[in-house]
Formats: sequence, C-alpha cells, structure tokens
Amino acid sequence: MSPHWRKVIGALAPGGALALFVGLIAGPAFGFGLAALLFGVLLAQQVYNLSLFRVWLLDPRIDNIPEGTGTWEQLFSRLLRMHKRQAQTEASLQEALTRFLKAGAALPEAVVILDGDNHVEWCNPQAATYFGLDPERDRGQQVTYLLRHPHFVDYLLNGDYGSPLTLKLPVANGDVIVSLQIVPYGDHEKLLLGRDVTRWERLETTRRDFVANVSHELRTPLTVLSGFLETLTDMEEDDRDMRRRSLSLMTQQAVRMSQLVEDLLTLSRIEIAVAAPKEDPIDMEDLLQHLHQDALALSNGRHRIHLHVDTEDTLKGSSDEIRSAFGNLVSNAIRYTPEGGQIDMRWHIDGDKPVFSVTDTGIGIESHHIDRLTERFYRVDRSRSRETGGTGLGLAIAKHVLSRHNATLEVASVPGKGSTFSAVFAPEQRVDGAAPRLSRRTGTG
Repeated sequence: MSPHWRKVIGALAPGGALALFVGLIAGPAFGFGLAALLFGVLLAQQVYNLSLFRVWLLDPRIDNIPEGTGTWEQLFSRLLRMHKRQAQTEASLQEALTRFLKAGAALPEAVVILDGDNHVEWCNPQAATYFGLDPERDRGQQVTYLLRHPHFVDYLLNGDYGSPLTLKLPVANGDVIVSLQIVPYGDHEKLLLGRDVTRWERLETTRRDFVANVSHELRTPLTVLSGFLETLTDMEEDDRDMRRRSLSLMTQQAVRMSQLVEDLLTLSRIEIAVAAPKEDPIDMEDLLQHLHQDALALSNGRHRIHLHVDTEDTLKGSSDEIRSAFGNLVSNAIRYTPEGGQIDMRWHIDGDKPVFSVTDTGIGIESHHIDRLTERFYRVDRSRSRETGGTGLGLAIAKHVLSRHNATLEVASVPGKGSTFSAVFAPEQRVDGAAPRLSRRTGTG
C-alpha cells in the first residue's frame, strides 16, 4: 500500500471507529448519522482546500500559496518547497543565460544562432556591424533574406561547411573582408561565425606584391649577368674591350643587387625590432658632417650641396638608425635632381620640434604620388629610378626609422621645381645643446 493511501486511511480511521462505537451503544441509526456527519465535514474540508488550490492555480505565485488544512497542509507545504526549488533553478538558468549573452556580445567575432530552417534566433553586436542585422527586428527572419550575397546563399544551402567563406562586406566606415564559417550543432541548429580578416588579407596582398616586386627587381640584373656570362663563355677569341665592358656592367648589376639585399635586410630588421631604440643623445654635428661628405661623394660634383645647422640641440635615439633615415632622404634628393641643381640639408628647431629637412631643385612630385612614396618599391618614374640606382626601399626605411623615433615624414613638392622632405620629431626627442647658434653653412660640391 502506498504512503498516500496509508495517510488517507489514517485520517478516516478515527471517525469510522467513533461512528462504530456510537452505533454499538446508541444504535445503528445514530452510528450511520454520526458517520455521515463526519464524512460531510471531511468532504467540506476537501472542497474548501480544492477551492484554495484552484484560486492559486489562477495566479501561481510563490508568495500566495495557501496554508491548507489537514493533509492539504502537507501538500501545500511540499508544493511551496518545489516552487522554491524551481525558482532557484530558473534564477540559476537565467543567470547562466545572461552570462552567455554577455560573453557572446563581447566577442570580437560575429555570432548568429540559426534554427533548423535558417531563421535568426539571436545575434551579437558584431553580427549587426558586419551583416546589418538587428537583434530585435530580425529575430525569426530567414537569414538569406537579410544577407543576400549570392556566394553566402550558395555556401549556406550547399551544406559543405568544412572550409570558411571569405566575403567583402560594406560597413559604416568602408568595406571589411569577413571570413564566414557555419558550425552545425544540436539537432539541426547552426552557428554562423564571422571574423574580420581585412588586416590579414591586406598583409597577404602586401606579401604577394613584395615577392613579385623583389623578383622583378632581381630579374634585370640577373638577366644582365647571365647574358654577359654567356657571351664571355661563347667567345672564341679574347676581346679585351668586350671583356672589360662586360665586367664593368656586371659589376654595376652586382652592386645593385647587393644594395637591394642590404636595404631589404635593413627594412626587415627595423620592422621586426621589438625593443625600443636607444635613448642616448646623438652627436648630431658628427652625424651631419658625415651625411654631407657622403652626399658630396654620391653627387661627385654634379650638384651644389649645402648643410645648414641652425641649432646645437640634438636628438635621443639610435645614431645608426637616424643616419640611415637621413641618408636615404639625402640620396633620394641627389638621385632625382638633375646635374647642376642645388640640395640644401637643414637641421633646425621649428617651435619646439627638431626638424631635419632636405630641399632639392629636382623634378618634383605630383600630389597624387605623395601619399604612396613610402610604400616598398613604389616609384614615381620606374625607368629613372633604375637609371639612378635606387632600390625603391629608401623612403620605406626612413618612414619606419622615424616612426620608431616618434617622428613623421612630411613631403612638400612642386612638379618641375623641386621637393622638401622633412623629418619632424616630437619635442620629447629633443636634447638641449650648449646654446643655439645662427645658421651655419657648410661646404658645397
């Protein structure tokens, strides 16, 4: 017998025993009457408790569970405990759901939850940014109605989600390249994940362009070397003039390749440098004098070259890196200034900012080229650059060095009249010298 029926029999037994006792003493009529009265009271009690239970079911809150009487009191007490446990479980689940939603909203990747029919159930803010979804408005909408890119529709319906899909998508501030991945889970649900890979795609494009440019730059000197070696090998008779001319041109091409490799190594070393540059004061007088001598040697008397030192203030940083950056600005001016032109190197203070500038009377640069001058291998005039021996990396090296030293490269140019390249340093890079001096002009070539 179940515990429930034991309790029912236990509740009826005292009344039944009393009615039986009265029936034996006062007669059966009195016994049945008393029994009927007792069972009527018990029935009324049950009806009353049932009515309390019905009223509670219309508004089943934990704070209005009735107390009840008799067995109902135990029933309502157990119901109260069950209701409290359920409320605790719901609160725990709600807290877990809230944490999950907060975590999903904080993810840098886009996340969209799709049901078995590809309807949007939920999405995070990044999904709104990449796909233009609204978490409230678009809930329950078919995702292909919202993200209508044909490649995405094919990817979703094809069912082969082993590889991600890369798409260019419009956003508020331009286009982004997003890598999409669908992850099935549960019975038929799916997660649509989106990751911004714009930076990586650009890096990959830069890498491909870099490899192509290096290959292109090396092809010409290698072709020249290979051609002359083949010519010298096939010569049946020794032609001294031909041999001398061939070796001279081969040497020039070898020097050009050596300069290219050296610039590539320098640029690579600067780009991967993790440690900050040195903070030692630089001997600017010595550095500037060496730059002037190098410029005279490179020009070989073809230009008028002047050095103007307007301050004894110096810089803190890496002397070797600064000399490399300044040297590239100077050599660039010499290479692109016709014979007889003038080049002015100037070290001065502009306000509180140290500035090294190189001004030439060369061919000048059209404005649409200026923003791209510091790109690797970018040339305004490819044929002229090769004729002058440039590798196409000098300004890229200068830009990276200046960036490491809290400085910027500013370019002003007028086609046909010349250019000024200025390395402008932040005030904190400045180290006071003994005393400022009037302009000092050094040398000409």
